[in-house]
Amino acid sequence: MDTLPSGPDSIYDILGVGFGPSNLALAIAVDEHNARVPEADRLRAGFLEKQPAFGWHRGMLLDDATMQVSFLKDLVTMRDPASDFSFLCYLKERGRLVDFLNHKTLFPLRIDFHGYFEWAAARMRDVVEYSAEVVSIEPVVTDDGEVRLFDVISRDPADPDRLIVRRTRNICVATGLEPHLPPGAALSDRVWHNSELIPRVAALTEAGVPVRRILVLGAGQSAAETADYLHRTFTGAEVCAVFAKYGYTPADDSPFANRIFDPEAVDTFFQAPAPVKQALYEYHRGTNYSVVDMDLIESLYATMYREKVQGNERLRILKVSRIRDVDVVGDRLDVTVEFLPTGEREVLATDILVHATGYRPQDLGSVLGETAKLCLRDEEDEVRIGRDYRVEVPWHVSAGIYVQGASEHTHGITSTLLSTTAVRAGEIRDSLLANRARATS
Repeated sequence: MDTLPSGPDSIYDILGVGFGPSNLALAIAVDEHNARVPEADRLRAGFLEKQPAFGWHRGMLLDDATMQVSFLKDLVTMRDPASDFSFLCYLKERGRLVDFLNHKTLFPLRIDFHGYFEWAAARMRDVVEYSAEVVSIEPVVTDDGEVRLFDVISRDPADPDRLIVRRTRNICVATGLEPHLPPGAALSDRVWHNSELIPRVAALTEAGVPVRRILVLGAGQSAAETADYLHRTFTGAEVCAVFAKYGYTPADDSPFANRIFDPEAVDTFFQAPAPVKQALYEYHRGTNYSVVDMDLIESLYATMYREKVQGNERLRILKVSRIRDVDVVGDRLDVTVEFLPTGEREVLATDILVHATGYRPQDLGSVLGETAKLCLRDEEDEVRIGRDYRVEVPWHVSAGIYVQGASEHTHGITSTLLSTTAVRAGEIRDSLLANRARATS
């Protein structure tokens, strides 16, 4: 039996596509609303997730990596500090609250925060279907040409060849980010994206494959963490970090700069003209993009210097450089690295190449399919999105399309981050309620 009811007579108020932290926060916001109101005023919600279980960047859950955002920016606290879905409530239930307080940090281990997400997702298990890949979303057109509903079509977890149709008044797309690769790059057993780091390393170690040299392309936090992890794991290998900068750039986490992550900053950004939006993005991209925590930078530099003193340089920084070519030669890679100031090129025999080249939002059109044609676009061909994260559509469409993570051009740099997740979930829930009230008045 399906976890979530299906069929044309089973209509949802909101169906979420994807069940990462963003739609998990929305599920909680809806659940907390439903607990406070009579049954007739409740929202019927369901969520479809293609993964077999909840997972958030599992491939980078390094044992010592910490969050880059305060634990208070969890799934609920910024919206409702009294919610029992908070990180502190999770710690209390796990018997670690006092231990965490004694740790005197705002930034928990990433594995601990992932455990918190899993704990919250388990409490929402009755509203999510896992292993349910959404293959299409189709508008339901009435005889008079209106679109009041969508049919969300997904694969049956028990039989992937069978499709299940669920009907809804609104959808919320939160499919997360997908790995970004340089043009022409192709993944293989020896060429990875760092999103697969932990399982790839485990498979390599179990197979006993000798590793003499690894190249890591990228200059952001995940690239630095990857280089550090590989250096510590493969103690006999040389690890080369390749990037076009002179060195890793420190993240700007100063108090004033961090105000770009405030909920009020979303209002400011949304209302600003396009040139101001672009300026704000350029001014503050150093809070998140291609930057590294200072503690990690100092640790990597100390390692590099110590190895120079000892005459065993396993950690190399190939600064102001680019990878120009990758050739497969037997059981290794020949990677051509160019030093940009002089154009000098060096071919490095390499066992593993890791692209720590970041992520990008999944194309909304690939998720929505035919329904994407209903989304209005601006002069830059970007999807027009309202302040409540509802996509603007033609007059004949009353069914709602909400997005989480695809609104950086309209709502600012927090759109793909955890900083405003709790507040955004509350705003979408309130928009659903407001639109339903208008439709029935």
